[in-house]
Amino acid sequence: MDLRGTISPDRPLLVLALAEEAAHLDARLPVLLTSMGKINAAAAIAGTLAREPRPSAVVNLGTAGALHPGWAGIHEVGSVLQHDLDTAFLHRLTGQTVGAPVTLGEGPVLATGDQFIADDQARAALATRAHLVDMEGYAVASTAQRFGVPVRLIKQVSDEAGAGAASTWQESVDQCARLLADWVRDHL
Repeated sequence: MDLRGTISPDRPLLVLALAEEAAHLDARLPVLLTSMGKINAAAAIAGTLAREPRPSAVVNLGTAGALHPGWAGIHEVGSVLQHDLDTAFLHRLTGQTVGAPVTLGEGPVLATGDQFIADDQARAALATRAHLVDMEGYAVASTAQRFGVPVRLIKQVSDEAGAGAASTWQESVDQCARLLADWVRDHL
């Protein structure tokens, strides 16, 4: 976990997984780098929001894989689910809802899981439930909501989440970081 800048109750906290994604953000902004994956993101957010002052909101910026052909650009996520947690099975087993999707508003569905999707079969399976895929969004949204802090998920498509996604992400991450920094400048 790496926290840059000062958290203030009148500004949002920008949350990203990696320094590469935050490379072009204004250095004066409060930025939390969580590292990759749901556990790292949840722990970093919880540790940060447990202290005062709390930010006015949490804005999770980052790259995401497109699960459908033609998806590009920046998207504000409308709902997010965990693709690696079988919520329906766990409900049948225990009668409890564990890890239900988080609704944030209008927009595409993001699937979050601790797996970088880089094969066509995995992409096709996820495409039946979501538009985009990442590794931190659900953890950020769920944790911020538990602390009563408004949250937004802003994702820049970096790859097509299939064969070749890893090399595409490496080639596109700097341009994605520039576009995310432009979005912050224009919308926050």
